[in-house]
Amino acid sequence: MSIETLPSMSPQLDEKFADPDWTAKGERRARVWLKKLDTLWINTGTLCNIECKNCYILSSPKNDALVYISAAETAAFLREAETAKTREIGFTGGEPFLNPDFLDMLEDALSRDFEVLVLTNAMQPMQRPGVKQRLLDLQQRLGDKLTMRVSLDHHSRELHDEERGAGAFDKALEGIAWLAENGFRLAIAGRISLYESEAEGREAYRALAAENGWPVDADDSSQLVLFPEMDGVHDTPEITTACWDILGLKPADMMCATSRMVVKRKGAEAPVVLPCTLLPFDLAFEMGATLDAAAKADGGMFERGAVKLCHPHCSKFCVLGGGSCS
Repeated sequence: MSIETLPSMSPQLDEKFADPDWTAKGERRARVWLKKLDTLWINTGTLCNIECKNCYILSSPKNDALVYISAAETAAFLREAETAKTREIGFTGGEPFLNPDFLDMLEDALSRDFEVLVLTNAMQPMQRPGVKQRLLDLQQRLGDKLTMRVSLDHHSRELHDEERGAGAFDKALEGIAWLAENGFRLAIAGRISLYESEAEGREAYRALAAENGWPVDADDSSQLVLFPEMDGVHDTPEITTACWDILGLKPADMMCATSRMVVKRKGAEAPVVLPCTLLPFDLAFEMGATLDAAAKADGGMFERGAVKLCHPHCSKFCVLGGGSCS
């Protein structure tokens, strides 16, 4: 697979999003400027031990459209992030624990005194004996900076396994139990569409956490994250400059005002920087090969480093859905 044949995570963009500067009605499209690089995401690769029905990045045991980034490549971005006084490094995939360099990357980020967030399904890749031993060592030395966020789509075995495959729920609970028993800072990520309301979802997870003794506060949105959907199928409004006042929102509140993501595409010579975690396969959203270059990206989807909100995910997930991956 080359970078020209990357998979699409959504149907072809609606024609109304085609112009990065103007909406279909001729209104000025909204932009978001980088306020501060608070979170830098590193995508470790799209390979995963399972294949979920609604994975926004199409991770699977066969999808290597985003290949494993190396520890050396990651270190270059960590050095830039230190200069930018970035607070947090987020590792996502795929399943990060499949990347053979991941534990080295994790230790490197923690040793540089970043807050570190790891997104994992907590299943077999994380539960291998050698991985557990290394994680315990990192927890004992640097655990006050580390948060493990486990994907648990639903509080019931039936609906979680419907999304992730038979046996996924029990294996995830096994991993969560190990993390909790060994004192890791823990967070859970679920999907809000599987509940009648956010309040119902939080109450269900609260009961599950209490039943299993997990140190997760269901009322804390950083410990229990319930994500809006990103299927790219349903129509969503365009975001104009007037929308900020209409919706009572600020550009600075959007995810791309405080974060960027690094990916390495199959067939590419080097990793590239993207505005956020939601646009991994859209070549038009590449900002450059370094954080410094990304800050100066101009033309097309960008204006002197600002991101033009010309993708359905910008509208549905971030602006209208209030979503953030941090």
